[in-house]
Amino acid sequence: MQIIRTSDGQQFAQTCDCQIVVRVERALQRAGIPDRYRSKSLHSFETNGKDPSLYLAFDHARRFVDNYPFGMNGLGLLLVGSSGLGKTHLAAGILQALVIEKRVNGLFFDYHDLLKRIQNSYNPSVAATELSVLRPVFEAEVLVLDDLGATRPTDWVWDTVAHILNARYGRNQTTIITTNFPNKPSLVNREAVALGSAGRAARGETLGDRIGDRMRSRLQEMCVVVEMQGEDRRERENKAQFQAF
Repeated sequence: MQIIRTSDGQQFAQTCDCQIVVRVERALQRAGIPDRYRSKSLHSFETNGKDPSLYLAFDHARRFVDNYPFGMNGLGLLLVGSSGLGKTHLAAGILQALVIEKRVNGLFFDYHDLLKRIQNSYNPSVAATELSVLRPVFEAEVLVLDDLGATRPTDWVWDTVAHILNARYGRNQTTIITTNFPNKPSLVNREAVALGSAGRAARGETLGDRIGDRMRSRLQEMCVVVEMQGEDRRERENKAQFQAF
């Protein structure tokens, strides 16, 4: 719907504000942001009294949205930190802000869910094909890939991650990634043998262990790394409990 406005004696047609709201809402729905995070905006991300790294992460996120896409050349963000720091909140908030403020074609995918959808496409009884699952991932102007490394690595997982990241890297497309794993290379075989099984368990797995060192190296070119530290918010603030009746 358009409305006719008059300015300096000239009439012109302008899209009704209600139509703009509808278009933005549809774009947000197409972005696939999970219901739990639809209300998680940058505005609602709390930094007061928290670890300074969370304020710096928020500042990165806000400046990323404000400056997008000028001078970025496809650079994205890699949000790194342990569980419960708000990485997904920030990523979803960035995507929503880009869709609303910059009219970006964005897409949110949980890493584990994406891999499961690709695997399911190999089932002859499923109508979806691998290409139909991956096409929106390849075509999205901005992709949020949440919880990278959550699926236990296999050769197929590594190949699939490489396929996705290399395709977006080659097209200079912006990718925003969250991960719970430290942004460090994998154990080399000699170090792994020296540590033994107990030592490897104590050391903990890294992003290199989960997606391979080659793809971790590629991420350093694709994304600005943002390290987040602090206490698990879920443990401190969001413990599940029944409401009193």
